[in-house]
Amino acid sequence: MDELLNTLAPVAAVVGALLAAVILASLLRRIAARTLRKVPAIQGASRRALNPVRLVLAIVGVRVALGVTAGNTAWFPPVDYALVLTLIGAVAWLIVSLLLVVEAVALRKYGKDTADHGRMRRLKTQIMLARRLGVAAVITLALASVLLTIPEVRALGAGILASAGLISIVAGLAVQSSLANVFAGVQLAFTDALRIDDTVFVEDQLGTVEEITMTYVVVKVWDDRRIILPSTYFTTTPFENWTRSRSELLGTVDLDLDWRVPIESMRAHLVAVLDETTLWDGRTSTLQITQATDGMVRARVLVSAADNDALWDLKCLIRESMVVFLQTHHREALPRQRWEAVHSEAALTD
Repeated sequence: MDELLNTLAPVAAVVGALLAAVILASLLRRIAARTLRKVPAIQGASRRALNPVRLVLAIVGVRVALGVTAGNTAWFPPVDYALVLTLIGAVAWLIVSLLLVVEAVALRKYGKDTADHGRMRRLKTQIMLARRLGVAAVITLALASVLLTIPEVRALGAGILASAGLISIVAGLAVQSSLANVFAGVQLAFTDALRIDDTVFVEDQLGTVEEITMTYVVVKVWDDRRIILPSTYFTTTPFENWTRSRSELLGTVDLDLDWRVPIESMRAHLVAVLDETTLWDGRTSTLQITQATDGMVRARVLVSAADNDALWDLKCLIRESMVVFLQTHHREALPRQRWEAVHSEAALTD
């Protein structure tokens, strides 16, 4: 009878610990849901922390239960060691989930208090990179903690520390390129040279910065392709940042036309087109003749828009509208090639 009780006691203790962990996690979830019910973004991020909280509470409860009921058994030390390793991983998972919650809270707070889109993009970039650095540090510490639970590894650590100088040199040479990209990524984020949603011109392509990691930058171009560049590219190669100081952009539309083009009519038509579209931000709109050579004149339309996507659509709209306007009302302004027949002197004498 005593043996049966000794066998059932750990099982009952484990089941009780698991039930207590589930109940406590459910209570914490309800409290968080009620507290954050008016903040959907943070509430969604906090849900990611529910499973690691359950796992941490369950492991802690099981360790305590087994320590009380089966601490003197032969099978307890290996089981306890496995629980310790699992607890280290669960705690790391929980901290990473909490970093996501902190990121959501910071983005919401600063996004609400900041009206400047440029500053918001800068803060978003820095907060996201800080979260990634935190995740990398947590994973590194978790792996180190797992290794330190092995006595042989702890003994080896003393020898490693004794020869740390040589090892650091070898490791530095081995990961020189990777470390350079990591430091370049940090430099990009905290020197404000590049931000999320910036419009950049790289590798003969115009695109938007979609993601900045510790080692590479993802640029999304107009046809949904992604250009993935190492972080060191932006610290060693000149590139164009069209939204470095502000997101508004200027764009031009060039039309090569005949000399008989009605400039004032085109200006009036441009005003009418801009008044009817929401793509134009109201800052700049001009039409000028910028060139008059090779039998044609070049009419250049300069307009402004709130961002790169709106500017592209606005330029296409103006170009199409101007072509239809000239085709319909002023066909004499369409570009054409002229030639003149020259007769020889003999023909003129005859």
